[in-house]
Amino acid sequence: MKAKEITNAYFLENVFDYVNNPSEWKFKGSRPAIVDFYASWCGPCKAMSPNLDKIAQEYDGQIDVLKVDVDQEAELSQIFGIRSVPTLLFIPREGNPQQAQGALSYGQLKDAVDSFLLK
Repeated sequence: MKAKEITNAYFLENVFDYVNNPSEWKFKGSRPAIVDFYASWCGPCKAMSPNLDKIAQEYDGQIDVLKVDVDQEAELSQIFGIRSVPTLLFIPREGNPQQAQGALSYGQLKDAVDSFLLK
């Protein structure tokens, strides 16, 4: 399994409906998730992409790994205040998401999954 490219419409339906419920975070997913806000021209994003795919494969069925192209989904990027790429949004099943900026290594991603998403 690889990280899944998503659109704003997918995000609204399956992750968080910020249009109809903008003031309170309510995760709609059935599994914890990582959302990678990236750009196709971004070197660090390209370097991190294989690590995300490896995490998606290793944790298949336990978490969802999603990707949002900030150039294609500008509204979604604005909602989350994405000012640099890559920016990762770690979404636990319960509680609020956390953001991390910059390219993370496989070990850093694995640690975030184990200690935050699947704790």
